[in-house]
Amino acid sequence: MTEKKHHITAEKDRISVKQKVAYGLGAMSTNVAVNTLNNWAMLIYNTCLGVSPVLLGFAQGIPRLWDAATDTYIGVCSDNTRSRFGRRRPFMFFGAIALGIAFSLLWMAPRGWSEYATFGYFLVMSLVFYTAVAVFDIPRGAFGYEMTDDYHERTRLFAYCSFLINVGAITTPWLYFVANMSVFKDDLQGMKYVGIAMGILIIFGGVVCAVICKERKTQQVSHQERIKFWSSVSTTCKNRTFLWLLAIIMPITLGFYFVNGFSQYIMLYYVYGGNKHSASVLMGWCGTEWAVLSLIGVFPMTYMATRLGKSKTVMIFLIVMAVGNLLKVVCYNKTYPWLALIPTASLSLGFLVLFSLIYSMIADICDEDELDTGKRREGSYQAVYNWWWKIGMSGAFFVSGFLLRSTGFNEKLTAQSQSTLLWLRVWEIGLPSVMCFISVLLLIKYPLTETRAYEIKDLLAQRKLAAVENIVEEQNIL
Repeated sequence: MTEKKHHITAEKDRISVKQKVAYGLGAMSTNVAVNTLNNWAMLIYNTCLGVSPVLLGFAQGIPRLWDAATDTYIGVCSDNTRSRFGRRRPFMFFGAIALGIAFSLLWMAPRGWSEYATFGYFLVMSLVFYTAVAVFDIPRGAFGYEMTDDYHERTRLFAYCSFLINVGAITTPWLYFVANMSVFKDDLQGMKYVGIAMGILIIFGGVVCAVICKERKTQQVSHQERIKFWSSVSTTCKNRTFLWLLAIIMPITLGFYFVNGFSQYIMLYYVYGGNKHSASVLMGWCGTEWAVLSLIGVFPMTYMATRLGKSKTVMIFLIVMAVGNLLKVVCYNKTYPWLALIPTASLSLGFLVLFSLIYSMIADICDEDELDTGKRREGSYQAVYNWWWKIGMSGAFFVSGFLLRSTGFNEKLTAQSQSTLLWLRVWEIGLPSVMCFISVLLLIKYPLTETRAYEIKDLLAQRKLAAVENIVEEQNIL
């Protein structure tokens, strides 16, 4: 089936490949930084530095609450910024540099400190890190929403973004393997050097994004009155379509972050009985498979989204993700450990589609908001979305530490009890699967369809044309 003629992207709405790649490099920087922290901080600080998982749950949760607050402030600030470099780019440039430095420092916790001193170091550095994430990534996310006015070109932009994110993601699962190489004294020392190298790459990707990408809405908003902070937040939170989208995202976010890091514990202590080297190899290959399939999956995702619509495509892949997660019942297997690659495949495709198309869907909501309010507030939408998402993540991190402790896990033991290993699997398999199906049910009635998105685009174009005609008429009268 071919696309309808009025759905073919106009030349003026197309984004150059150079800018798409640059934008993707910026997204890759944030993704590598945050995912490395989420995937490996619990393991390093728990097993190498002896910090309780409950304390680590607080150390990971508190910064996300702070992050949620700073996101909103940075988003509105970038909406109100007027400079010759644009609204978003100054934040992105300096934020990228701060992000790379803060990431490197996260892995520099001194050996031999007390548990609470190490906890304090991790907490403080996490606060610095997530502040840098907000300064760079909120304006970067808002930037993507305004790079084109076309429904399908937005999907293509975020497809490029996802492709490059997963190029970077290939490295993330192997970082722990690299840290365990014989050239290092141990994995703690290894992660310090890994952190420095990755910090440099993070700065490079972020700076390239800030320098190469060009803002399209600068002239349009130059005469727009400044947006009041609380008014903007309130208006954003009252958008029914936006709230519906948040309701779809939250169950998935909670489901998977409630059991954050459990899969590593299952691989290490259940599948391989505490053998770090063997577990790190399987973890590395699972992560590589995740990234490679996410690269390949960009193409069918884009094809399906331009024909079925974004919400239907997300729904299909959420079902795939839920079924794949349930397969872990048989794929966490001591005899055949490599069966773990099967659920990893379905989860990688599900998350690819979810977090690619969600941002494209928010861009459509920004157009709907402009139709209703007459203002462009991409920064506010990016910030409030991140605020709710991170509030959910923060709560999930708090809970994850207690869930891990509730299983009876003891970081001082090299072999865990059978009861602990059972409950790790019960929580890690059951909870995310249920949450995925809840999100599928909410997607059925999602209101902002492709047809409605193009209606909004046409109405906005008519409004802008009428405004120009009024200005010309006033000038002729004068």
